[in-house]
Amino acid sequence: MNPHPHRPPTALVLGASGFIGGHVARALLEEGWGVRGLRRSPQSVGHLGDLRIDWFEGDVEVPASLRPAMEETDVLFHVAGYVPPNTYRIPAKVAQAVQRIRGVLQAAEAAGIRRVVYTSSLSTIGAPPGAHRLADERDAYIPWTAHGSAYYECKYAMESEVLRAAARGLDAVVVNPTLVLGPGDVHLSVSGILVAAAKGYLRFWLPGEINVVDVRDVARTQVRAAEVGRKGERYVLGGHNVSVRELIERICETAGAPPPFMGMPRGSLSVLARLLHAIPPLDRANNHLRAADHWRAIQMTKARDELGLDPRPLEQTLQDALAWLEKQGKLKLRRFEV
Repeated sequence: MNPHPHRPPTALVLGASGFIGGHVARALLEEGWGVRGLRRSPQSVGHLGDLRIDWFEGDVEVPASLRPAMEETDVLFHVAGYVPPNTYRIPAKVAQAVQRIRGVLQAAEAAGIRRVVYTSSLSTIGAPPGAHRLADERDAYIPWTAHGSAYYECKYAMESEVLRAAARGLDAVVVNPTLVLGPGDVHLSVSGILVAAAKGYLRFWLPGEINVVDVRDVARTQVRAAEVGRKGERYVLGGHNVSVRELIERICETAGAPPPFMGMPRGSLSVLARLLHAIPPLDRANNHLRAADHWRAIQMTKARDELGLDPRPLEQTLQDALAWLEKQGKLKLRRFEV
């Protein structure tokens, strides 16, 4: 993967100031790569303030702004996928998402980047046929089956663009992380559930089963995807299959918070989704509640065999994530040795 044997390979991380992207940058540095990060402003460093990153200012919505960062870059890690803020005007949001990813891919091709590792989402993995196995990379989400979730439609559209580009010749690999937790979520992009549970706000659990993976395992495996992943392939990066109830209870136990005392019937999720739709600040969560029927356990055999995915214990992920949140002043743990 390194066309310049006299220098380490160079990677550009779009989204380096974010949660997953920041850990991808850390993992690359640990492996000896030269690392560039894209950010919108000089103040955006995410959780990388202690590391030497070659920062560039730019915006994925303005492909021309990416050119300086892409010059003499070997691998592009796209960890800055569009996340729709609500569930309104879905076709317009899909069009915006497609335009963004097309601009980035075209800029990468023009710059002669050798490989693209695109961070997609578990939402693009569909249900397996029948019930004889868990879902995996062979299963595709069927568009417009997530009951009006803009998130699902945008993620499917963006991943499809990447796979089409790979079919045309672009050396691109797609990774599909499951629910990602761990230290370093500076924007609380996914760690709101940790804060809410640790503060004792989650008094009920939702039905369903999900897969949880540590952000550091996702980042390390993405580096391997750049090195040995197969062009045009998808890789599910997961960790542990648990019920939503078990996850919340384990968070509460780790944080010393009271566990939830009742479950929410599946039929009531649609009512909750309608309520959140009426409260704009909470409508992003509505994207996932609408698609609750698509929450499922996952198998990670392909990523284990080809990329060496080796998930750490869930207990370690929860402990490290809660300890980091407490250090950042986001919560105060009741019984937890940091």
